Amino acid sequence: MSDTKIIKTIQKVMPATVTVTVSQHFKNLDKEILSKIGKDEIDANGMVQVDGGSGFVVDKKGVILTNKHVLGKPGNSYTVITSDGKPYQASLLAQDPLDDIAILKINPSKPLPVVPLGDSDKIRIGETVLAFGNALGIFRNTVSKGIVSGLARSITTSIGSSPAQEMRGLIQTDAAINPGNSGGPLTNAQGRVIGINTAMIAGVENISFAIPIKKAERDLKDLRQYGEIRRPLLGIHYLLLSKDISQKLQLPTEEGALVIREYPKDKAVAPGGPADKADIQENDILLRWNGELISPEQGILDHLENSSAGEEVSITILRNGVEMEKTVILGERT
Repeated sequence: MSDTKIIKTIQKVMPATVTVTVSQHFKNLDKEILSKIGKDEIDANGMVQVDGGSGFVVDKKGVILTNKHVLGKPGNSYTVITSDGKPYQASLLAQDPLDDIAILKINPSKPLPVVPLGDSDKIRIGETVLAFGNALGIFRNTVSKGIVSGLARSITTSIGSSPAQEMRGLIQTDAAINPGNSGGPLTNAQGRVIGINTAMIAGVENISFAIPIKKAERDLKDLRQYGEIRRPLLGIHYLLLSKDISQKLQLPTEEGALVIREYPKDKAVAPGGPADKADIQENDILLRWNGELISPEQGILDHLENSSAGEEVSITILRNGVEMEKTVILGERT
C-alpha cells in the first residue's frame, strides 16, 4: 500500500484517538506509592495521576471506547484528552466483565471526530493494520504499522493490577503496541476500527494483541438497549480437557470440560447459579453446547461469547459414564 494512502488513513483516524488518564486522591494511595510522589504531582483537588492509556471516539457526543484494565480500581477519576489537547472529565458508562472493554462518556463543547467501525469477522491474515495510541504514556498521537499475524488467539494474562484472566478470540499483530497504547484503535488500511489494542507479550518483539471490535459493538448495543452491558453467566469452575489431562486424571473422555473447583475451599458450581439450577454437578464433564463439541478450540468462553443472558441452552454432560441432557437458562454476570 502506498505511503500516500497510509498517511490519509492516519489523518482520518488520529483526530478521533484520545488519551485517557487515571487519577486517585492522594489519601487513597498505598504508602509505598505515596512516598514516591512529589508535592508537585498532587493537584489542587488532591488528585494524583496513577495510570493511563488510550481510547477512541465512537459517537460525536463523546462516547469513548477503551480497555477495562486502563481504568484500574473502582473509585478512580478519569480524564480524557482529545487530540487537540483539550482535557475533559469522563464518567464510566459501563465495563465488560468478560472482555477487557470499558465505555466512557465526556461532554464536549462541540461534536467530536469519530472513527468508523469495521467488520472484525472479515479480516485476513497478512492484511495491513495501524495501531494508534499514547505510547508509553508519554508520546501522544502515536501510530505504528504492521500486519494481522494471527486470528482467534487465546492468552492468559494479567494486565496492570487486574487479576490473571483468559482472553480468547484475539487478533494477533506485529504492529507495535506499548504500555499506554492499550485502549487505542487497531484499524485496517481504510481507517476502520477492527480491534482495540489490549496486550503485548513482555520481553518479546512483534507479538501484540487486540480485541475484535465486534465484541465492543455488542457492548454498545447492550448499553443502548438495556442501559448496561449484559454478559451471560453459567456459574461453574471448569478445566478444558486434553489427552494429557484426561490420562493424568483417568477420565473416560479426552474432550469436553470437567467441572472442578479451582481451590479446595471453592465451590465447583456456584450455589443458586444457572448451572446449579440445571443440576450440573462437580465432576460432571460438559461435552456439547447446543450440540456443538466443547473443545480447546471452541471452549466454554467461546460458547458464552455467542450467547445472551437469559438464553436457554442445551448442554450434554457425562456423569458416571452416562450421557444426559441439561437445559440451562443463562444468568447475567455482574
